[in-house]
Amino acid sequence: MTRAAVFDVDGTLADTNHLHVTAWWEAFRQAGHQVPMHAVHRAVGLPSTDLIAHVLGEDRDASRDAELSAAHKTLYGQYFDRLPALPDAGRLLERLHDDGWTVVLATSAGGAELGALRRAIDADRAISATASADDVDEGKPAPEPVEHALELAGAPAEHAVFVGDTVWDMRAGARAGVRCVGLLCGGIPRADLTEAGADVVYDDPAHLLASLADSPLA
Repeated sequence: MTRAAVFDVDGTLADTNHLHVTAWWEAFRQAGHQVPMHAVHRAVGLPSTDLIAHVLGEDRDASRDAELSAAHKTLYGQYFDRLPALPDAGRLLERLHDDGWTVVLATSAGGAELGALRRAIDADRAISATASADDVDEGKPAPEPVEHALELAGAPAEHAVFVGDTVWDMRAGARAGVRCVGLLCGGIPRADLTEAGADVVYDDPAHLLASLADSPLA
């Protein structure tokens, strides 16, 4: 039976959450919105339109969503040549691949951004497929991105584990019926990840790699 190890990317395998926060904060500032960075941080991991709605509210001028999203994309793109992988992120994926897991990424990133992230992680031989938010009708915390990743892997939910760093990841995984592993390296508190559905929480990919024998990915 195929076993699927599904991974979020930003904040989980790459140390990019705070780069996203900075880029979104500047995009909001340029559009005349003064928003606190902590509010942006809590929304990272949502699709762009949902993130904007979470930060600005449903009564915002939604006609400017595309402008805000484009500004964020441009600002974040300045970092593409130096996106940092988290410690042992690539080694973790390669170890799981070698152990017989089918590794799939579930991320809202695509195109040049996804290419930059994959170069940073440097574990392409271990990655079987990528499930993007562009491939589904609803992004996280809806279960569709995780469910699509399972389809790509050819694995049932009961033989899958989803690893992520945000409450949106944990809610998506829990709704998809998979075991959820939370990582603290995205900056979200342990209690929040556990409440959102994490079965177990580790510090970062290096901690998970060192603890594999006792983890849901054993």
